[in-house]
Amino acid sequence: MRCCSAALLTRRGAALAVGCGLVAALATGPVGVNPAAAQPVVLGLDVSDFQPSINWSAVASAGAQFAYIKATQGTNIVNADFASQYDGAYQAGLIRGAYHFAQPNESSGAAQASYFVANGGGWSADGHTLPGALDIEANPYGPECYGLSQSAMVSWIASFDDTYQGLTTVWPVIYTAADWWATCTGNYSGFADLDPLWITNAGATPGTLPAGWSTYTFWQYASDGTFPGDQDLFNGSSSQLLQIALA
Repeated sequence: MRCCSAALLTRRGAALAVGCGLVAALATGPVGVNPAAAQPVVLGLDVSDFQPSINWSAVASAGAQFAYIKATQGTNIVNADFASQYDGAYQAGLIRGAYHFAQPNESSGAAQASYFVANGGGWSADGHTLPGALDIEANPYGPECYGLSQSAMVSWIASFDDTYQGLTTVWPVIYTAADWWATCTGNYSGFADLDPLWITNAGATPGTLPAGWSTYTFWQYASDGTFPGDQDLFNGSSSQLLQIALA
């Protein structure tokens, strides 16, 4: 189990029977899926304010079935284009979700999860909304691990994770890279029981996964391609993707 308070451990334990089943149902298929060879291919994209104008109808016509859209960063940045991007994806028939870019050196995980939910990162079982995603990766503004020790980073992620679940009833997706995870969390394995993995790795396969996860739910396999922004693959069928938005 992760390093967190007894209260949080108790709450996670109570949800374990349901949560583990959900992760198992959503993260299906072999780890080494190639997007060019996967059958059926369920493709998507992720975007931010770097893609302010998106023709979502064209994106859907090109084959995208889902999209993740940046909502927030830290506790003081909201993507100015989030509302139009989020609604545009919905109007085009994509299943969409929001993601939060973590800044663990600025404020607590709980504070950032609350900010995320208050600014577009919520979830409802409407068949159109994916669980919110925590984008936790190398610090673009300073030290790779944001100046946190491995144990402090695990505690920060746990704080975000548990707060998000408490506010929305679902566990967030964790977006990360295997090398960063090993360096900055000590390859901690305790989140894999409940949190779907969104792995980023450019190449023909997702590569080595972070500790604990035997498979992934989403894979960001390229930074450009058919769709605006980054290119993603869901590791399952269209009906399984829909299950996430209905769970």
